[in-house]
Amino acid sequence: MTSTSQIPSDTETSAPIAPLRRNRDFRMLLVGAGASLLGTRVAVAAYPLLIIWGGGTPADAALIAFATLLPQLLFVLPAGALVDRWNRRRTMLACDVVGLSSMASLAVALLLDELWLPHVMAVAFLEGSAVIVYRLAERASVRHVVHPAHLGAALSQNEVRGQATGLIGQPTGSALYSVLRWLPFSFAMLTHAVAFVTLLTVRRNLQDERTGPRRMLTTEIAEGFAWVWRHRFMRSAILLLGGSNLAFQVIGLTLVVIVKQGGYPPYMVGVIGLLGGAGGLLGAFTASRIMRRVPVQAILIGVLALWSVLILLVSVTTLPVGLGALMGGMAALGALLNVTAATYQIRVTPDAMQGRVTSVVVLIGSGLNSMGALLGGALLTAAGTSRAALITAAGMGSLALLAVCVPSIRRPPVE
Repeated sequence: MTSTSQIPSDTETSAPIAPLRRNRDFRMLLVGAGASLLGTRVAVAAYPLLIIWGGGTPADAALIAFATLLPQLLFVLPAGALVDRWNRRRTMLACDVVGLSSMASLAVALLLDELWLPHVMAVAFLEGSAVIVYRLAERASVRHVVHPAHLGAALSQNEVRGQATGLIGQPTGSALYSVLRWLPFSFAMLTHAVAFVTLLTVRRNLQDERTGPRRMLTTEIAEGFAWVWRHRFMRSAILLLGGSNLAFQVIGLTLVVIVKQGGYPPYMVGVIGLLGGAGGLLGAFTASRIMRRVPVQAILIGVLALWSVLILLVSVTTLPVGLGALMGGMAALGALLNVTAATYQIRVTPDAMQGRVTSVVVLIGSGLNSMGALLGGALLTAAGTSRAALITAAGMGSLALLAVCVPSIRRPPVE
């Protein structure tokens, strides 16, 4: 079932469709969300540097990653239902306030030379929670500021934005940390303030009018699960993506440890992030063209297979530039898959269920990322970097093989 109530009334006329680049509200939504995401990326890039170069262990860094990702497991389902209930604009503004406050507390603590692991975990948890709610609300809002014909291009630009913040965020976080360890978190505080102001300038309503009575929150969450369960392709695809995201938590920490054990300075982690971001941008820019030529199921299978090969190469690579090139390839494939999945999901989901369906997708696809961070710390401690990468590559290859064997993935999905 596809909802047709996607856009403001002024786009439902016979007038010519204005180019997406002239859509002011979409630009403001894009910039505001981009600023918020950039601050988060800078802070996340600085967390492992703060711990590992501050005298901590990979296990301590894994705890920070666990706290950052745990909200995806705990809050994503109720957040999706509440985003479908609440005013989306006010929800995103509140998330920026939470992000700004948490980053400010950590910057002040570091200025006073007070580094306490539980405090960093608490900040990472609050920021991660705000990010979950913000992204659900923002993704559901896109269809209300663009014409349906521009939805794929708009989501491709969103992915370009995400990859660009990754390209900028990783080296920026590393560089700012190299100057003063509190600077990345002060920068994140500033970007949340910019996002707050920018979002106030979006004029269009970001949701359909809610006319039905509110029911129990658990009932509404269950409706999201039931809707996804009825779509066999979506159900199978997000289970496979959940496994791949688990693997990437291990690889992300593995790359940091390889750099540290090789005796390289912290900014080399930023170089890897820079090359990874460049690959992600390339994938995002080409995604809409590839989607017009390659079926969605072929994209899913091909990306999983190529990921397994690139992760295998991580096990025999020690130079940061080589690791960055591999990360660039993985990020390019990931950007392509992100745009493909988001476009398909938003097109087939009714507006009143956007938050709930997206939250189910996030929970199943990324909810175990926090466990993956802990798994990465344990695997690196027990097996070392090369074996950890080999084990992860074997797991990714198994997912690719499974995708080929599952009938609901091989057959074209029905919208």
